[in-house]
Amino acid sequence: MIYDLELMKVGKVYDNGTTAVAEFDLAVTKGEFIAFLGPSGCGKTTTLRMIAGFESISSGDMMIKGVRMNDVPAQRRPTSTIFQNYALFPHMTVRRNVGYGLAVKGLPKAEMDAKVDRILAALGLEDIADRKPERLSGGQRQRIALARGLVVEPDILLLDEPLGALDANLRKAIQNELKLLQKNLGVTFIFVTHAQSEALALSDRVVVMNQGRVEQISPPHQLYTRPDTPFVAQFVGRNTIFSGVVKGSEGGMAVAETASGTLTGKPSFALASGVPINLVVPAEAIEVFPAADARRDRLASEFGDNLIDARIDRFDVVGHISHLNVTLSDNRSIMLEGHVEKYRPDTFAIGSQVILSWSPEQATVIPAH
Repeated sequence: MIYDLELMKVGKVYDNGTTAVAEFDLAVTKGEFIAFLGPSGCGKTTTLRMIAGFESISSGDMMIKGVRMNDVPAQRRPTSTIFQNYALFPHMTVRRNVGYGLAVKGLPKAEMDAKVDRILAALGLEDIADRKPERLSGGQRQRIALARGLVVEPDILLLDEPLGALDANLRKAIQNELKLLQKNLGVTFIFVTHAQSEALALSDRVVVMNQGRVEQISPPHQLYTRPDTPFVAQFVGRNTIFSGVVKGSEGGMAVAETASGTLTGKPSFALASGVPINLVVPAEAIEVFPAADARRDRLASEFGDNLIDARIDRFDVVGHISHLNVTLSDNRSIMLEGHVEKYRPDTFAIGSQVILSWSPEQATVIPAH
């Protein structure tokens, strides 16, 4: 199969010996929206720059539509790149900014004008086509950068944190436009971000990176609910993690011995007794019951071994959402939330004892290392 983009053991080592990216493997089909997610310095932007041709590749191979691109100059690659600062020419109008790449390619004026008109219309920029960037809002500038990247009809559009300069409300609006535009055009997008919400909301698959290496590549829901590694479990979402060792298995579930007692969850790997593990529970999976009212035998029939004593230390209501801060028996504090009708202030008083429970199927047991 020929992929739009294929990275095979791609690596980047700088002259001083620092490894920025190591053995990066990825195969992207046409029209996929892929997000690179990770903390600062994890190698996501370096990888994007290698795809674009702005950074050399130290090892491995990078293919676009089956053609090796390692040594192809950036201007000859079928890619376009959009940067966080948009890199618009201040002395040019919107129309000239958008058409710049076509002019460099030497397209006839009539053909260039037609292509520019189409992309301006697609992004709702016709009314400001003759303005200069200094007179435009952040959202308008972002759309211009998108138009300039798309008008050259790239096989792959590379986006390096393009929404980072926008305020929260505008950022959300542009996210929705970006996803709809990508699906309508069918262009492959590679999107770098450090914002989990963007990666999870926009992408078909998320690549989580840490210290130059790929930790996990998964669709957003799988990444959020079934982390593969301790780093992903800590970095993505809001998980409670229990360390322990495998005690056995029961009904397809892993049984683990932890400092909080015997707990069960769905295993992500082949089990062996005594192996160190982490049992990962998403915050959304945890149910909270007042200890004074809860019957342990009834809860055990529904949740099995997954019953943990805790104490309410803080209770806040923001709009229609209740935020509970609870302390576990090992003195760890975790944040939980739910609709105010479910978690009412008069039911969960500060200082009261509660029982935390979750379904074994919603927890994931992963290797500790």
